Amino acid sequence: MPKVDEQTVTFAILTDIHGNIHALNKALELIEEHEAVDHIICLGDNFSLGSAPKQVLEKLQSLDNAIFIRGNHDRYLVEHIWEYERATIEGMDPDDPVCIDIIANEKWTAEQLGDEGQAFIRKMRMSYDVSINSTYVEFTHAWFGRDEQPPTLEEARKWRDHGQKRHPQTERFIFVHGHIHIPRNERFGNLRVFCPGSTGLPFDEDMRGVVVFLTIKGDFINWDMRRFDYDFEAAMEQLQTIQPPFYRNLYSTLKFASIRNDLVE
Repeated sequence: MPKVDEQTVTFAILTDIHGNIHALNKALELIEEHEAVDHIICLGDNFSLGSAPKQVLEKLQSLDNAIFIRGNHDRYLVEHIWEYERATIEGMDPDDPVCIDIIANEKWTAEQLGDEGQAFIRKMRMSYDVSINSTYVEFTHAWFGRDEQPPTLEEARKWRDHGQKRHPQTERFIFVHGHIHIPRNERFGNLRVFCPGSTGLPFDEDMRGVVVFLTIKGDFINWDMRRFDYDFEAAMEQLQTIQPPFYRNLYSTLKFASIRNDLVE
């Protein structure tokens, strides 16, 4: 576990880009404009369920100070989930047309990324933890050994209690995850649990993208969540033009910023 002794450390956090290059480009502009970012943390689910996985790969490869954490959709790509007999994800019925189309999208995404994308994903971390003065921070996509469901507050509390025994000098604990596409900001004593939401495919009925700046300075913790407008029409047009598998569902979800499979015939 790295130990950072700097007085102030700022992380720029991206998550759940899902192949939305237009949202990613705007998020990176905001990061570039920020006066002091020490590391970019990308919490996973970068490529699948979007129209521009190859462009997203190229953009992420260009980042110098980034830490990449693997999400469940990234895992599906290197596992070749479409080759499984009766493939399913997140407990879905393998005969559900929605599940079938999502699996088809994973296959299409992997073909777009090629061997280069596979190699990039295989180098991703399962999690990243760091101690900054008296604050311990852990970043994951969801939860340990369970990348399709984040921790409950009770699970996070037990994680904090275990960490307190391992690091008795630690005064504050922060757990940051992605996956749910909805912002989360919970507190339990000296424990904070955060989720940015989603950079490229929000589910909270707010069509704007998101990037978060987490700054830690002594006992000061600042969770600065920035919602931003981007070229939304270009993102919608690209989905319609390319029409990857599952695109009708993705179009509705992007348009309404919520899962809207009910609108797709």
